[in-house]
Amino acid sequence: MKTKRVFFCLIAILVIAASCAPAEDTGAETDTAMTDAAASENPLSGTWSGDWGPSAEHRNPVTLALNWDGTALTGTVNPGPDAIQLSSATFDPATGEVTMQADATNFRGEDVHYVIEGRVEGDSMTGTWTHDATAGDFSISR
Repeated sequence: MKTKRVFFCLIAILVIAASCAPAEDTGAETDTAMTDAAASENPLSGTWSGDWGPSAEHRNPVTLALNWDGTALTGTVNPGPDAIQLSSATFDPATGEVTMQADATNFRGEDVHYVIEGRVEGDSMTGTWTHDATAGDFSISR
């Protein structure tokens, strides 16, 4: 159960990172114009979901709930009873780069510190994560 918690936490962190990139305003009119307008006003806030893992074969689902107030980025990985709060998070609206950190407990009861780096492009966020000697990637969207 603790292994699942660590994986869910990491996934949530990745989702948060993915939601931090600014939406690209192309000026094109589409059926998603309302969604695009909301994303360009607040490129991070909302619920992001996708997956993360150390390889293409080993993936885990993740959900991130992010809040960007224009200056500070806060969030939760896998909202719910086993949620993990981001311990720190930054977002650069000019580049869409997001950096997040979170602390969790693995299935052996050991503390794990995650570092997540990503880039937001529209309603998608992709990037990498690390903890100790383990690394992988993530992809989330809202």
